Order: sequence, then structure tokens, then C-alpha cells
Amino acid sequence: MRPDIGLPDRAATSRETGGELPSGRPLRERRGPGAVTGALAVSRAVTPPAPAAGVARATPDAAPAPRLAAESLDAYFGALHAVKDATLALPDRFVTAIIGPSGCGKSTLLRCLNRMHETVPGARVAGRVLFDGQDIYGRDVNVTAVRQHIGMVFQRPTPFPTMSIHDNVAAGLSTVSPRPSRTEIDAIVEHALHRAALWDEVKDRLRDAATGLSGGQQQRLCIARALAVEPQVLLLDEPTASLDPISAQKVEELVYELRRDMTVVIVTHNMQQAARVSDRTAFMLHGNLVEIAPTKELFTTPRDERTEAYITGRFG
Repeated sequence: MRPDIGLPDRAATSRETGGELPSGRPLRERRGPGAVTGALAVSRAVTPPAPAAGVARATPDAAPAPRLAAESLDAYFGALHAVKDATLALPDRFVTAIIGPSGCGKSTLLRCLNRMHETVPGARVAGRVLFDGQDIYGRDVNVTAVRQHIGMVFQRPTPFPTMSIHDNVAAGLSTVSPRPSRTEIDAIVEHALHRAALWDEVKDRLRDAATGLSGGQQQRLCIARALAVEPQVLLLDEPTASLDPISAQKVEELVYELRRDMTVVIVTHNMQQAARVSDRTAFMLHGNLVEIAPTKELFTTPRDERTEAYITGRFG
């Protein structure tokens, strides 16, 4: 059953939204035509079964149905048109990289995919973003629920400075209803830290301040915090830009592993990184989504001459 973000079944219409975030109502589950009942139940299974070894996986050029998609998406900062009529589909359990020169709209597009863009004063969005077919900008959608299903990690590590390592990971669980017990929280934290490949490094100092971790550890801690609420999509905005090469490699390995369980979208300036970790790559320029293709195809036989010029270093 698809996650329901509280949007009634009706034909979506074009609209614009911006300004204040709507107050969140509980995410609801649909159980029949017109019947809306129940509250958000974020999965708290702490030992979900791992995908079976050897399970066939779709190739990048035969991607499954999209988990997340943007349709005719425009994003503005006041009068500045930052993203222009972008349409793209993000397949489930695939890593999609978004590349392009500085200021091309990569991070803005990413922030539109879980309604973070509208938190900027004067910012607004037009078009649609569909999560399992539901428009996340619909009138009755719970914004908090959207961000639980579609998590985000930013360029610079952002641990909460007054919280311990344990409490940083558990922070997002405060929005879950019903709130898990203390025992459940401890298990969720451990599971999230395992998934973020950080548990062995911090298991003996969970009550220490998160600010005592290295930069690379802090970034993986932020990823663990996002994973604790079991998102279906994870958005990564240049997650290794401020890290040393060894820490960056650990994050890349983590991204590669996470695609077994979820859809991942990563914005990066590093074309080599995009080639290493992604199944599909999109290229943006001046706010336009120029092309999106399987990663190997985009880097070897791009369809658009602007893409070829960028990946061969003629600009950017």
C-alpha cells in the first residue's frame, strides 16, 4: 500500500504555493473511496529484513515506476526564477545524481522535493511534485509527514549542539504518533547508527555531545537522524563537500548501500562522485533540467551538446 500524505483523491490542478508553512494535521490512511481514517504510523521496525542476496535489480535504463516525480516544476526566490519547468522521475531504489555548475538550481530543485524551499522568505513553487502519485503540495497535505517520508541531509553537518549523539538520532521521533517507548527509541537509534555505518565508532559514547565527533562522523550522524524515521526517499545536498577524502568515501559507500532500501537523490559538484554512486544522472544549467539519463550513458554519449561541454570541462 502506498504511503498516504493526507491528500484526497482528486485530479490535481496547477497551483502556486509559498509563504507560511501550513500547520500539520496527522497523516492519514485511506481505506476506501472517500474514507479517511487513522493517523501517521511511521514504521518503527528496528530489524527490517535485508534484501535477499542475488535479488534481480532493474538496470538504470529499465528503471521501475517512479517513487518521486516532478512535473513542470518552477521555483522562485522573489522575482528570481531559479528552477524552470523541470520534469523528472526518480525511480524507487535508485540513486539519482544531479550535477551542474554553481548557481544552476540543483539545490533549489532538491529542496522543492520535500517542501524545504518554501521555508525561505519570498520563495514559492509552481507545478507538481508527486510522491507515489500524490501531490505533496496539495491543500490537505501534512508538511511534517512529507518530510518524514522524504528526508533530507544538508551540505554541512548540522548536529544539534546541545544534544548527545543518542538524542540527535532520536530527535525526529518526537513527531511520531504514537511516540515510541524508551526501549523502542534505543533500538531505533542503534539500528539507524548501524545503517549509517557509525555504530561501531560511537556505541560506547552515545551520551557524549555530538559536537565531539569528527566532520565525517557528524555527517553520518545526520544521515542516521534522517534514517531513524524510516523515510522512503533520502535527499542529499552535496553531503561530502566539506569532508576529507576518507570521510567522503565512507559517505559514498553508505549511499551505495542505502539504495537497496530507498530512493536516493544526491546533488554533487563532483562528476567522478556522480559516476561512482549513481544509477541515473541529471544535468542542470541556468535553472533548466537539460537532460537525465542512465549515468554511464550521460557521461559517455550525452544527447545534448551543453551536457557534453560541461562534462568535458569546457565550462563550469
